[in-house]
Amino acid sequence: MVEESAVLTVDEAASLLRISRGSAYEAVKTGELPTLRIGRRLLVPRARLMAMLEAGGEERPRDV
Repeated sequence: MVEESAVLTVDEAASLLRISRGSAYEAVKTGELPTLRIGRRLLVPRARLMAMLEAGGEERPRDV
């Protein structure tokens, strides 16, 4: 069994959402895609992304 990571890269999130890399980074910039920064890495918390999708995208998570 493969364990899912708690975080995704922006590219992985884009792939999961079936949007382009550029669209994903634009969503990060506008706050539509939940992210957190650790050092120079920009990561998408899987649980927050899934919660946002389950809510139908109605909630706009802020950067942490």
